[in-house]
Amino acid sequence: MDKKLSLDRKEKGSNIDFVSHAHSDHIGAAKSSESILMSDQTASLLKAAYRIETEGRRFPPQQHLRMIDSGHMLGAKQLVIEKDGERIIYTGDFQMDRSRSAPRIAIENADTLIMDSTYPYTNVSFGPREEEERKMQRWVETTREKGIVLFGAYVMGKAQEIIKILNEVGIVPVVSKKISRISEVYREYGVKLDYLSMYDNLEECERELGENFIGITDNASMRRIPLQLSKVHEKRVYTAVATGFSKIFRFYTDAQFCISDHADVKQSMDYINASGAKRVFTYGNGREKLAQVIQKNGIAADAFT
Repeated sequence: MDKKLSLDRKEKGSNIDFVSHAHSDHIGAAKSSESILMSDQTASLLKAAYRIETEGRRFPPQQHLRMIDSGHMLGAKQLVIEKDGERIIYTGDFQMDRSRSAPRIAIENADTLIMDSTYPYTNVSFGPREEEERKMQRWVETTREKGIVLFGAYVMGKAQEIIKILNEVGIVPVVSKKISRISEVYREYGVKLDYLSMYDNLEECERELGENFIGITDNASMRRIPLQLSKVHEKRVYTAVATGFSKIFRFYTDAQFCISDHADVKQSMDYINASGAKRVFTYGNGREKLAQVIQKNGIAADAFT
């Protein structure tokens, strides 16, 4: 008997609900589904970040239904579906560049791809990731001599990438309570992260706060925390973000760095060509635009509906 799959959302009548990773816009099915297909890391992150318990509701991978790494964040997976001699791969959110806090993407041969379309813009190119990371490291090292440095970031995935980038040049950032709780899951799965939090080590954290420290908090808190820190410490607070959207938007920060956990158009085409897929369905907000780009490159593509 054929089963109906849902991909990163809860659909009526689905028998198996695939959750590719633990970002909030992908976990709708995890809250109520009785048959969830996800990685162990994703299950742990759901529990730590949202208090969602999935034990007893997990669907085990099968020979014809298995997961491979997507490179997006810890636990992020692609879904490989084998049926009647055909292989279909759903990428979920993916990136082609090396991640510092997650395994590199795995690419297998596919007949059909269902592909993320977060960045469908032909005029957006991320460039060499290592150069942008070094640029960020140099800016932080120089700016901390003048005051406090505060990054705004997604608390899951991007915050841990920033921690790793800063750790490489000997910087141990101070992080918020939620970032600390999520980062502990990363540590449990073997990702080495050095950070400080007053919820974990109050004495050491207070010592660091006496200097020109580097902080990481959630994006929403960036509206109020810089001013609060400036008043408390009587110092200038310099703000920054690290996101692929810095290629599109101007953020109200002192610095912005193009460090993405998604693929741009060129990288998406590189993935398609490496997989050998002859048919592509684009998935997500930019699906119509990305489908048009893929079609212009001579590959059959439609928006997934």
